[in-house]
Amino acid sequence: MQHAKTWTTVGIAAVVVAAAIAVPVLTGATSGDAAPAAATRSPSATASTAPDVPDVDAAALAALPEARYSAVIDGLVPVDRPVSSAEVFHLRADAPLFGTDRQRPVARFAATDFLGQPSTVVGLRHEGGWELVLTPARQELPSRADGHAAAQTAAWVPAGSLVQQPTPTSHVVISTADQTVSIVSSSGRVAQRFAAGVGTSDTPTPTGVTGYLEQRYVDPAQGTGDHPIQLTSLHSSAADEPYGGSDGGLIGLHWNAAASGAVSHGCVRLSAEGVAALDALPLGTLVTVE
Repeated sequence: MQHAKTWTTVGIAAVVVAAAIAVPVLTGATSGDAAPAAATRSPSATASTAPDVPDVDAAALAALPEARYSAVIDGLVPVDRPVSSAEVFHLRADAPLFGTDRQRPVARFAATDFLGQPSTVVGLRHEGGWELVLTPARQELPSRADGHAAAQTAAWVPAGSLVQQPTPTSHVVISTADQTVSIVSSSGRVAQRFAAGVGTSDTPTPTGVTGYLEQRYVDPAQGTGDHPIQLTSLHSSAADEPYGGSDGGLIGLHWNAAASGAVSHGCVRLSAEGVAALDALPLGTLVTVE
């Protein structure tokens, strides 16, 4: 695919019918405003019951695979249920990620993302010196899981590596049955709702899971015009690369003229108004698919 100005793309680009998502590298991005309200979080373990955080030297950290959107890392923790609350962070520097036992690091979370912007980190639970966070990577490919791979993963990160950011005051709910996208306030009120196109039966949009708005960018070559693609941390659970290419089966919310019905390879299609509403939300906003 042709390069546009200062960035390149990965994966199949302008196949509008397939709703392909290509990921640009090294370009600018914007995020909406968020109020500094704290979310209600999962119960925390005391410092005495949580394991100590192991030391990981710089060489060992650099040797770990990066938990980026296209990676598949076995030691990550599959997330197979919705999440109702979270906090948002940035990283002071690249940080090690640990699996369930929290003994040996399995990956690293880069402090900057594929656009060269501070990585958005979504924390679910604090335990002693640890934070359980969602990651952008996969734990297993659908082809190795009979087409039922986890669409979202998590891992433990040393809490000292995180810098608190404002907590979003809304979350996004995608209903594949109703074919709608709703922006819901922290009180549970539906502030806005839009018709949406979702995945077909062969390439469904994953359900029963929560991810987050990871990044956003404009890429007219993908047939989405000048409307920013809203990239989530979620992946297709049914196919390794439903769009072709090597983007990891990412699930995005983006503009398309056909913004209704079961019409996509897993991504969620919206009107210009719907995309603009999502674009006003801060990165790190939770996205739940029902």
